[in-house]
Amino acid sequence: MSPGFSLLLLLPAALILALLLRRRRRGKAPVILIDGSNVLYWRDNAPSLVPLQELVARLRQEGFSPGVVFDANVGYRLEGRYRDDADLARRLGLPAERVLVVPKGQPADPVILAVAKENGARIVTNDRYRDWAAAHPEVAEPGRLIRGGYRDGRLWLALDQAPRAPLKSP
Repeated sequence: MSPGFSLLLLLPAALILALLLRRRRRGKAPVILIDGSNVLYWRDNAPSLVPLQELVARLRQEGFSPGVVFDANVGYRLEGRYRDDADLARRLGLPAERVLVVPKGQPADPVILAVAKENGARIVTNDRYRDWAAAHPEVAEPGRLIRGGYRDGRLWLALDQAPRAPLKSP
């Protein structure tokens, strides 16, 4: 299967998530996306939902409306079996329509980047998306990617590094 064809398979899922997030955004909290498969490893470099649960709570407290995108293998990394959007959403305390597990064999990165671009949203991740920078130059915009992790057992987030200008969206 060609990469272009693979991306076409992801577009419906990305479009649905983007539309749901955009509908949620009107007159409400700004959307922020979480690279779920990246954040899983923030605490002790072992996969766990705890960092995501803490991050979702923190982002809500900061006034954001979070959405999470995972690679298809997230359930296997956590528990050795498949986990779907609804199960992960319940465990994160989010509506099912704000969590997406991409189809098997497909990378989550282009979905994250497409949904963020469509919504003018920031992305919480430690990934720099270098493999996708040519197609998504917005990853180089200051403030687009928000780093985070744990220091002394406490979640830290570089939210204070706000964009110098409003993020571009189509």
